Amino acid sequence: MTLQAVTLNLPKTVYEQIRRAAEKAQRPVDEVLVEAVVAVAPVMDTASEKQRTALAQMAYLNDAALWQAARATMPAEQRDCLEALHHQQQSQGLTAEERAEEQALLALYRETLLIRAQAAVLLKQRGYDVSNPQQFTPLK
Repeated sequence: MTLQAVTLNLPKTVYEQIRRAAEKAQRPVDEVLVEAVVAVAPVMDTASEKQRTALAQMAYLNDAALWQAARATMPAEQRDCLEALHHQQQSQGLTAEERAEEQALLALYRETLLIRAQAAVLLKQRGYDVSNPQQFTPLK
């Protein structure tokens, strides 16, 4: 893989947070930064400005709040509705109103997954084992 050197000026508070995360994970700061950029880069083209801002601000959440975000799910009622709409679409099709509802629920589902993924990336950078978000296990 070809690498491109980049000079990045960060506010001291942001750098210190990244340095602490790297120290906790026993990894170099540049590796932690590369991992963060790789995790967020695909989102930059598809996420709204509001979503990008919210994802970036997640870096300032404490560990407990990130674990809560990593465990977030769509409410059961909305999940069931989305599943019913999928089944209906396959069997008989959807009205325009039902398609709009399906699209809104799909957007909520994608947003939920995006938040969970970002929380997992941040927790991993802070040294946690995120293979099972139901557990709160430091790697050390």
